[in-house]
Amino acid sequence: MKQQQLRFDGRVVIVTGAGAGLGRAYALLFGSRGASVVVNDLGGSRDGDGKSTKAADSVVAEIRARGGKAVPDYNSVVDGEKLVQTALENFGRIDVVVNNAGILRDKSFARISDQDWDLVHNVHLKGAFKVTQAAWPHMKKQNYGRIIMTSSNSGLYGNFGQANYSAAKMGLVGLANTLAIEGRKNNIYTNVIVPTAASRLTEDILPPDFFAELRPELIAPVVVWLCHESCEDNGAIIESAAGWATKCHLVRGAGTPLRVRITDNVAPEDVQNQWNKVTDMSRAQRHESIEEVSSTLLGILEDMKSGGTSSSSSGEVESVFEFRSKDSIIYNIGIGANVQNPSELKFLYENHEDFAVLPSYAIIPGQMAFFESDLVQNAVPGKSVDLSQILHGEQYIELLKPFPTSGVLTSTARVSDVMDKGKGAVILCDAETYDESGEKIAVSQMSVFAVGAGGFGGKRTSDKAISTVDPPSRSPDASISEKTNPNQAAIYRLSGDFNPLHIDPSFAAISGYSTPILHGLCSLGYAVRHVLAQYADYDPARCKSIKTRFAKPVYPGQTLKTDMWRDGNRIFFRTSVVENNSIVLTGGFMDLTEVTAASKVVLKAAAADESLPSDAVFTGMQERIDSDKEVCKKINAVFVYNITKDKNVVATWTCDLKQGKVYKGLPVGGAKADTTLTVDDEDMIDIALGKLNPQTAFMKGKLKIKGNIMLAQKLKALQTAAPKL
Repeated sequence: MKQQQLRFDGRVVIVTGAGAGLGRAYALLFGSRGASVVVNDLGGSRDGDGKSTKAADSVVAEIRARGGKAVPDYNSVVDGEKLVQTALENFGRIDVVVNNAGILRDKSFARISDQDWDLVHNVHLKGAFKVTQAAWPHMKKQNYGRIIMTSSNSGLYGNFGQANYSAAKMGLVGLANTLAIEGRKNNIYTNVIVPTAASRLTEDILPPDFFAELRPELIAPVVVWLCHESCEDNGAIIESAAGWATKCHLVRGAGTPLRVRITDNVAPEDVQNQWNKVTDMSRAQRHESIEEVSSTLLGILEDMKSGGTSSSSSGEVESVFEFRSKDSIIYNIGIGANVQNPSELKFLYENHEDFAVLPSYAIIPGQMAFFESDLVQNAVPGKSVDLSQILHGEQYIELLKPFPTSGVLTSTARVSDVMDKGKGAVILCDAETYDESGEKIAVSQMSVFAVGAGGFGGKRTSDKAISTVDPPSRSPDASISEKTNPNQAAIYRLSGDFNPLHIDPSFAAISGYSTPILHGLCSLGYAVRHVLAQYADYDPARCKSIKTRFAKPVYPGQTLKTDMWRDGNRIFFRTSVVENNSIVLTGGFMDLTEVTAASKVVLKAAAADESLPSDAVFTGMQERIDSDKEVCKKINAVFVYNITKDKNVVATWTCDLKQGKVYKGLPVGGAKADTTLTVDDEDMIDIALGKLNPQTAFMKGKLKIKGNIMLAQKLKALQTAAPKL
């Protein structure tokens, strides 16, 4: 379906400095989209000298020649009311102002004269102020307006020899920020464009090759979009050049107090001692308003009044969690993702088109925030909690958007409540996780039981606790069993939980276990993966929330069975150990945005070195290919075989007839499967021996085919010719 063209019919646009370069490109594009354009240009040189009507007249003629509507304006932007009057007299209204006019008077700071300073500021900053101020009451009256301020990288970052220009350009950012606030209620949006384009201002400054690629016509669509009524951005700083664009904004670091109490003074030595924290930008965030900045400062002052630092006295800490795609893969392996299941390759291969991390990974950043602080140790009134006596009781996670596979995240952690259970205390640990843009992406609650920390006279329940929910009183709708690896805990701990209970036999023995136990969150990860396999087509983006209670330990190598019940988009689950029938996860539920119920799924991976009878079929295929190269030319396709056992994929083979190779595993070297066949190990043998007709197997559902089914019919001679059993 063709996208509808963005139009400006009935809109009136003023473009200042529109006689050449960027301004001309803006004016022409607005005119081609139905706008009535006031083409303003004083007609002077790039340093502001001279005056001419030729520039504006030329652009007006171009617009009119293309069927558009335009009038010239030769006034200085400092006389802003005259420009607006031109629009009103000719078109009766004003909807858009693009403040683009500019001049250069570049000199080193020491050589700038008052005239150099005043002329540059008059055209850039004062001119934008005067034109916009003249248009402002008309925009307020009609409850609509779009304004563009033109800044520069020289303004954002500075540039040698442009102190006057840089100051004016940064001034326009401040002006735009305030207009965005004041105009919001009247539907007047103000944004900033930071262009790098070939123009008379830059023709002898930029290298020729670079200059040639910086066509103004590549920036004009960005400005035109910002001015359209359907664009809702307000207060944005958009940089654009050479057909590329991005958003810029100011950020502020987390900072640090320079004094502990409100009664303390600050000495230069205090600043020196804290300077690394003052200048640390690893936890920098964008603040949306001056009120938000002030609120943060007021909170710090309140902490000082109570004699503590911002983090400790408020009971909240911040933690930075940096991870890469490798870390996501390690986590996915840690909760059982396996290359022998083709559906799980996207969790293990960073170049997969659907590469993703399993949703329970969202728990880790918040958990790390508590590991790095002393919040839990100091949570119980009058007692110090021994971390060796902490048990993970319950876990909740809610995802507000799909979790990224890499990045730098910031989590805030706090103890939200403490309950007195007599022999111990239950501590509710809440965390919120934010991405690099400052957007909240996950919230979590970890409930921990501190053995021996009870008896302090506290309450026994809390309305802040997120409760588990028992499953329906009927047989499970689905179940998945999967054997864990003896090394499972050793792998999972690489995601950050280095408690020796999960790796050190001596420590486990002291704690009363025969061997190191599996992490409870690892068992939860298995359950989450089972629910995704059964009800969500392995799509982690469908996960909204997860909750469970940890009931009993699991030993690496045991088999986990997840029973599942569906109720709408909520999947209840309960996980047990098959070997001893003990229930290890209770009261669990997982809320999905969409449910796709699968047929029975069994995830019981074969060992990497396990041989299957059907292996001989593929060995025979290679022998057949080696003896008859013509068979490859006749078929010329790539086939993938998924071999199952008890409905579980236990082996994958590739038959690449384009290369004349048969090998175990998925296609390599950039090859892609034309046809994928899924068949049981024994049925594959029967097909090879001629006991089972492939068409009959397909009709009975014993052979499943995806992709080009017609190609599969050509395989009969190849897969029945050579097996030596």
